[in-house]
Amino acid sequence: MHSFRRLSKFGLLIGLNRRQEGVRGSAGVVVRKARKSESGRFLSLLVELAKYERLEPPSASARKRVVRDIFGRKRLNLLVAVSGGEVVGYALYFFTYSSFLARPTLYLEDLYVEKGSRGLGIGSALFASCASAARRAGCGRMEWAVLRWNAQAIGFYEKLRADRLDEWTYYRLNSNGIRDLARGARAGPRQARPQAGRRDQGASGSPPRDAEPGY
Repeated sequence: MHSFRRLSKFGLLIGLNRRQEGVRGSAGVVVRKARKSESGRFLSLLVELAKYERLEPPSASARKRVVRDIFGRKRLNLLVAVSGGEVVGYALYFFTYSSFLARPTLYLEDLYVEKGSRGLGIGSALFASCASAARRAGCGRMEWAVLRWNAQAIGFYEKLRADRLDEWTYYRLNSNGIRDLARGARAGPRQARPQAGRRDQGASGSPPRDAEPGY
């Protein structure tokens, strides 16, 4: 038996059963959990997304890793939109955590619909399924990032009344930066060098307070 509830914001029906959740849109599109047999189609859409965002597509080894992390290690969750038996879009997400809310956060890594299937509400159906997953997991919020030049996506998110986080700046370390920083951590903290004429060193021999940053 299925039970249904209407998600009024998108005008979609969400059907729930014990095995999986599906979202059925007006165009006969069903959103559900991906199957490993659909990995090839997912990867082709992933490459399309990289090209659309003007980024380097994932390498062959990266493609193997992402499939392994979805279906083997279960690090990621993949939803697909299926129309006429073919996967036409996907949403890729995982969970982080908010220490202030003391609740998990659903982070939406990718949301993509192939060019020929846009304008049919498929992106909304995928997003609604992610919201449903966030609610089931007890999330305090959903988060994602969007390129500044992607006006169409920005317009879509602002119609949802999502908050734009202008007060935050994102930072990133690439693999080389992570490696170099980890090497420094293994070497241990730097020892402060006492300077001639300085008398602000504590009786215990601890370094001056301004010898290191405030973290």
